[in-house]
Amino acid sequence: MRAADDAARIILTAGGRWIDTAPNYAHGRAHRDLAPVLAQHPEAKVATKTGFHPDGRHSLAPLDVRAQTEESLAVLGRADLVFVHNPERSSRDRQELHRDLGAAFAVLEEFAEAGRIGGYGVATWSGFTEQTFTVAELAGLARDAAGSGDHHLVGVQMPVSLVMAEPLTLALDGDGPLIHARDAGITTFASAPLHGGELPRLMTPELVNLIAPGATPHAAAFQVIGACPALDVVLTSTSMRRHWDDARAALAEPIPDERLRKVLDVLSVG
Repeated sequence: MRAADDAARIILTAGGRWIDTAPNYAHGRAHRDLAPVLAQHPEAKVATKTGFHPDGRHSLAPLDVRAQTEESLAVLGRADLVFVHNPERSSRDRQELHRDLGAAFAVLEEFAEAGRIGGYGVATWSGFTEQTFTVAELAGLARDAAGSGDHHLVGVQMPVSLVMAEPLTLALDGDGPLIHARDAGITTFASAPLHGGELPRLMTPELVNLIAPGATPHAAAFQVIGACPALDVVLTSTSMRRHWDDARAALAEPIPDERLRKVLDVLSVG
């Protein structure tokens, strides 16, 4: 696997705008590896996370959120956005989970009010699909944390791909977390567009041809994501400049809505 610093250099020199990281990535080494690259690219926007710790522990306790955010800022030098990382891991009880989230938001509001971070958000794997929380509920927790509507909840991140297609399907119908976030002025981030690199291998030639005749599975997967309504940022890792350029070109040529609907219909039947 290419080191985080090498991957970041590829993306930033190719015109990428966001670097998305977390304290537990690369067995806890990602932040230190990225720091010198970010120092060389002051124009880059940086998103990190709080919740998971390199020792495998997950905690949204205010003391842990504060300490982890302080450490991230000390190592990275800055953070435009701090995501609460998979808060659905916090508790099986919905009310308790919302209390944990609200407490984490209160800490991050303090950092944002002090100008130490640009804002905060939620990066989730299943929180929206399992209806653990909604965008409206997150915004309500942020208002409570800020004590007014002038809060700093500025981003939501979720998996969007042909494997994790529910947000995409809902957005096509004008509904779901992507649309709700857009309407609330919250930036949307798609994670795992290739489902951890597995998706191109899972795509049959027939599916690729249905999406974009003559395309590679890699390009076809990104052309689907490019067609997703209300999606602002697509996060992908890459080991080669060519892969980044191919992904960016594919995103710039999304398939038409009617073809996307047909693809999703075929997948739902299959």
